[in-house]
Amino acid sequence: MNRPARLVTAVLTASAALLLTACGSGGGDESSSDKIAGADAAETPSASPSGSAPADGIDRPEIELPSDMKLVFEGRQTGDATKDAILADNQRAVSTVWQAVAYGDLKKSGMAFYYTDSALRGVYNYAKDNNARKTSWAGTLRYFDRQVTVFDKASGALTYCVDESKANVKDLKTDKVKVTATSPDSYVYYNAAVKKDKQGVWQIWSLHEDRGSQRCQP
Repeated sequence: MNRPARLVTAVLTASAALLLTACGSGGGDESSSDKIAGADAAETPSASPSGSAPADGIDRPEIELPSDMKLVFEGRQTGDATKDAILADNQRAVSTVWQAVAYGDLKKSGMAFYYTDSALRGVYNYAKDNNARKTSWAGTLRYFDRQVTVFDKASGALTYCVDESKANVKDLKTDKVKVTATSPDSYVYYNAAVKKDKQGVWQIWSLHEDRGSQRCQP
């Protein structure tokens, strides 16, 4: 449990809800989303990003990460408007989880704006668990080989790799960072299912992780 992104997985099972580790699985039960702090933000976000409104006109939650937490996203533009929108919302979604982990404010994190169904329950429980343990991470996470498949005007899938080799666990009580050696488990493959909500946001509803995947090894 040394690497930070045993980190952004989605659906935590009861037996796998451990610090910095999670196991993803699909699911579409929306009945428990009302128990999650900030779930209403998916409809009416409480804060807007600074500066001018985005070109799509969507009023989005503000996202701001600490200076020692850096995210690098490769392949942002494909030339296809729908695929680019999915990639952009995936970037925002990932960032909201790290904002919740870094600052401990689950309600204002924006997670419920970009995640739904089982994926929302997973990232919420993941962030809540790390908040309770006063644990975050510092360094750089690199998101690469991001591939989008569009099924129709309101559904699609996204796969991507994450390089965690330059990020390490941070103890928020002491601000100390524990540097750990890079291993095959530092590279993770994700498979996400997305759907477009009534505002036009591409929300992640299911997320699966394959840690140490050969697809992502350098």
